[in-house]
Amino acid sequence: MAELKMPQINRVIISGRLTRDPELRYTPGGTAVINMGLASSRRFKDSSGEWNEATTFLDTVAFGELAERCGEFLHKGSAVLMEGSLQSRSWESESGQKRSKVELRALRVQFLDKLGPVVPKEEKPGEEKTEEPEEELPF
Repeated sequence: MAELKMPQINRVIISGRLTRDPELRYTPGGTAVINMGLASSRRFKDSSGEWNEATTFLDTVAFGELAERCGEFLHKGSAVLMEGSLQSRSWESESGQKRSKVELRALRVQFLDKLGPVVPKEEKPGEEKTEEPEEELPF
């Protein structure tokens, strides 16, 4: 029987909102690492025709410059689209129990929240801007 050649694909694209503020830290080597919780919901009709919603919770991790940008701009409730791969890791707890988890290693994060209008620090909304007289330029 011929050997089955299976493509090695591990790619996930998921959107949702962060369930907690991102936790940014640095490795002893100076690499930024950020951990985030993501909630992704989907709506569907059940067998009786009623609309239901199912939410999937997924731990995510990102490294390097991406981690620093996420730490700077994201917070609990931020809407994001993440692309990456699934990875599993296991460890032993302090009580000796073997633990494991599957998480998303984010390779790309798109911030979906709209940023508000940029207002210069000198000018605040609702305040009238006073015109300053223009000085003549020497050229």
